[in-house]
Amino acid sequence: MWGTPCPAVRSIRPYRSSEEYLYAMKEDLAEWLKELYDLDIEVGTFVEMLETGSVLCSHANNITHMAGEFSRACPGAARHLHLPAAGVACNLAAQPGTFQARDNVSNFIQWCRKEMDIKGKVPDVLMFETEDLVLRKNEKNFVLCLLELARRAARFGMRAPTLVQMEQEIEEELRQELDLPLTDTLLPRPPRKPRDLHNLDQMVLEGRCTCPVQFPMIKISEGKYRVGDSDTLIFVRILREHVMVRVGGGWDTLEHYLDKHDPCRCTSLCESLCPQTCGWSPLPPVTWGSRAPPSPRPPSPEGSSHPLGASPRREKPQRVPSSR
Repeated sequence: MWGTPCPAVRSIRPYRSSEEYLYAMKEDLAEWLKELYDLDIEVGTFVEMLETGSVLCSHANNITHMAGEFSRACPGAARHLHLPAAGVACNLAAQPGTFQARDNVSNFIQWCRKEMDIKGKVPDVLMFETEDLVLRKNEKNFVLCLLELARRAARFGMRAPTLVQMEQEIEEELRQELDLPLTDTLLPRPPRKPRDLHNLDQMVLEGRCTCPVQFPMIKISEGKYRVGDSDTLIFVRILREHVMVRVGGGWDTLEHYLDKHDPCRCTSLCESLCPQTCGWSPLPPVTWGSRAPPSPRPPSPEGSSHPLGASPRREKPQRVPSSR
């Protein structure tokens, strides 16, 4: 029976996996913005390049411009989409941490809410606040907002990050499997580089444990696996050196996904982390025997010279002399 992870596992491991997941997304978004606007940006300078809000506001105005072109080229499809109609004011000379930078970021957030209708059922998941970026209080929500904005802009022709392109491929695969009708709300997509699915299968196998009884992970088709004892299907893709798993409406790393669902990895993780972090150690095994424990000896009668629990000493019988 699998034990419940101690508090150290619940607090330490998700943070580490979240860092890995965010790093993969920031790396993808940085490369995407670099190609779109010829920026000198990479994953290490991702936040520094965007914290003044100048690039964000320029990006918003570019999306509005492309939406207008899409509306004129495809009026029928445009009627089914929420297209931005207005741009956003921007101070291109804003410096990091200044009120001008906060104004830029605030204008971008309001534009996302009003013109792109990015709210979501749970606003905290898809949107961020000004201080989240300017003071770097919550990079995760900022990154998720940029990714959601890219998804929506891709519907009317904006070039999408690799993660969004992989989502589109998976949706197309599901559409063909379920024989769903084509949608007319998308412009032709630029072709992606061929996927190295053979390398993907090798990387998936490397992520599994070496126990005699392994967590089931059965390949159904290229990039699709059935995991666990249920009929759960997951889509796996390679994002540079990261192996990503499509989970619900988002992404996770394969390592973190297996840490959460493979009982062997969960138990090994708990046993390796807990003794060093919270002093926890597994209880020794209990050996069940068929013999009952000995019952305590009854106390000796009153007036007896024997101590409590001690056995009276047995006297040797005296020899009776012979009558001869």
